[in-house]
Amino acid sequence: MDMVNLLKNKVVVSVQAMPSEPLYAAECMAAMMKSVVKGGAGGLRVAGVRDVEIAKKLFNIPVIGITKPDIIPENWREIVYITPSIKDVLSLVDAGADIIAFDGTMRARGANGKGGDNLKDIIKYIKMNKRVSMADISTLEEGLNAAQLGANMVSTTLSGYTQFSPAASNEPDFALLEALVKQTDVPVVLEGRIWEPAEVDRAFELGAHCVVIGSAITRPQLITRRFVHRG
Repeated sequence: MDMVNLLKNKVVVSVQAMPSEPLYAAECMAAMMKSVVKGGAGGLRVAGVRDVEIAKKLFNIPVIGITKPDIIPENWREIVYITPSIKDVLSLVDAGADIIAFDGTMRARGANGKGGDNLKDIIKYIKMNKRVSMADISTLEEGLNAAQLGANMVSTTLSGYTQFSPAASNEPDFALLEALVKQTDVPVVLEGRIWEPAEVDRAFELGAHCVVIGSAITRPQLITRRFVHRG
């Protein structure tokens, strides 16, 4: 698991934009990736085949790939939409993703929660294709389950963003991070609501393997909103 070791104590930057946003153009995403890597990012988390291919062409650092819809449904808290199927996994494999992240919750998959690929098979197919599997979870139970099913890493990405884990504050879920570190043997990633360098320090003090930061670095509309709508 060289890719896992390469991320030890690193800050990974999530470089993503929705198709409706100005920065979605390929040249904009490439420029953003170059900027954060120049700033010291130890890895990238990107969405979609196009951006995985861009990242792999430009850099020799770990690339975490996901898929997600072009338009996020209104009921996003209740559904599985991050790399939800084996088909999505294989598309990221073909694009060259080193690590494949996916919804690692225990929720039903597929249309209306029926007929989707199960979590165990998603992890199995990632392993079959010699890639690292990263389970995005929202609760301790989900993290323990994903680890038991063979996920190579678990990440707090979905904490506060599912019906089972309403956000208790605007801070990262340090309690979930700490519990996962104590109760699993797999590397644990802190992701979600990280806005301050001190929060990165705290994550590593609690045993995080690496930290993934997105909005605070790569979403200018959200950064601007924090300054305009203060408090």
